[in-house]
Amino acid sequence: MGIQTFILKRAIWLIFVLIGLSVITFFISFAVPADPARYFAGPHATKEEVDALKRRYGLDLPPHEQFVNYIYRLLHGDLGRALHTRRPVIEDLAIRFPATLELSLCSIIISVGVGVFIGIISAVKKDTIIDNVVRVFSLGGVSLPGFFLALLFQVVFYSRLGLFPGGGRMSLDIELHHITGLNLLDSIITMNWPAFVSSLHYIILPSICLAYITLATIARMTRSSMLEVLTQDYIKTARAKGLSNFKVIYKHALRNALLPTITVIGLTFGNILGGAILIELIFRWPGLGSYVADSMLTLDFPAIMGTTLLIATVYVIVNLFVDVLYSVIDPRIRV
Repeated sequence: MGIQTFILKRAIWLIFVLIGLSVITFFISFAVPADPARYFAGPHATKEEVDALKRRYGLDLPPHEQFVNYIYRLLHGDLGRALHTRRPVIEDLAIRFPATLELSLCSIIISVGVGVFIGIISAVKKDTIIDNVVRVFSLGGVSLPGFFLALLFQVVFYSRLGLFPGGGRMSLDIELHHITGLNLLDSIITMNWPAFVSSLHYIILPSICLAYITLATIARMTRSSMLEVLTQDYIKTARAKGLSNFKVIYKHALRNALLPTITVIGLTFGNILGGAILIELIFRWPGLGSYVADSMLTLDFPAIMGTTLLIATVYVIVNLFVDVLYSVIDPRIRV
């Protein structure tokens, strides 16, 4: 199968996934016993004012007509208008998403780098003290809630030691010309090194908190995959030929052990995007987290649906990239 055909099939699959997701999310919103128009009109609004607000946003139409209108606008790139910000949802997402993307990318870099490394060490040092420490560390990451770790980090590193800021994205007294919306990348492009240092200082704690959960999963998967690969005959043959332990581990074993780990990385990236909500709220990170929380508290269904579709799209694209990456890591696999 050619790469173009593969990507085309994946694109069609992405369209069907988004349509199905929009149907489920849209009609679930009608199952919620709430009236967004009444909420935004205020407790003292008259029935006429509430009805006028419903007509303005099309909330007075039957559910199936509202859905058809929503799909029509969606196909034209219109995600609707957020009720609590009074702005188009696509504009809100364009402002908020870069912050969440930057935090997620930093988190996945930390989790992949550290998780794969300690997973390899744990497999090579099986049943030693190092292996037991890594396994306990990984178990803590799987079982420990991310919001608890975030609060603990704030108490220790911000309140007690004062090593890191307690919230925000960058110091308010530093100006940065935004190009991509990613502070670290924009500061490098514009060579604004004070902004880079400040942005890095602010992103360390939330990215570590967000990375710890996925780091533990990646470490456990890498360990189990490495233990299975190290028992294969070709590894024994490589050792018999006199190859150094470093070449056996990193040149022969690791490449084959990474395939299951890459699958986990692709799946966890979507979990990082969705799981960043609580971390962003605790660290006052101006991303999708606070936007989604405000949308839920104000019953802003267009904003909730827009955010859901965005995260789902990124999730599917990342998994498409993972599928293509298989053939790069293992030439025996053809796309």
